[in-house]
Parts: sequence; C-alpha cells; structure tokens
Amino acid sequence: MPKGYWVAHVDVSDPEAYQRYREANAEAFAKYEARFLVRGGAQEAREGAPRARHVVLEFPSIEAARNCYDSPEYQRAKAHRDGAAEADLVIVEGYEG
Repeated sequence: MPKGYWVAHVDVSDPEAYQRYREANAEAFAKYEARFLVRGGAQEAREGAPRARHVVLEFPSIEAARNCYDSPEYQRAKAHRDGAAEADLVIVEGYEG
C-alpha cells in the first residue's frame, strides 16, 4: 500500500499563533502516525514564487493522510493557523514503482 503525504507551502503572518498551531497539531500527527520529512529548513527557489516555509509529512497511507486532515484533533489545531498564515496544502499518494 502506498504511503500518503502532505505537501504544504506556508507564509506565516502571526508567529505566535502559528506556534500554537504547531504545538496543537502534534496530537493529530501522533494519532495518524505522521512523520516529518521536511519542516522549514534552507531552501533555494529554482522556479515559480515560493512561500517562506515548506513542510512534507509522511503517513502510512493516503487514507491516514486524509483522515488526519479531517480529524477533530487537526481541525482544532488548524483553527490556530487560520488567519495566522497563508498556506497551500495538498495530500498526495506515494509512488510504489
């Protein structure tokens, strides 16, 4: 079964509220066995207009990735991010080739 991934690109406008989001999302990520592959870090834009922050999370399956996003735990955490950051987030199925 292929893994699932969240790929997010974020511009933070309220660092304090975003920190509360980061603290609160740990509950959902632990419940759905998420693992950070990328969390901020140095970047080098080669094409397009990047956001300031990039995050990639790996889940055991695409279903776990979807269920995490839709969970009450994550939605409570996301409420801290709403209004504190602009984000693009996609859920992607991994490749098993």
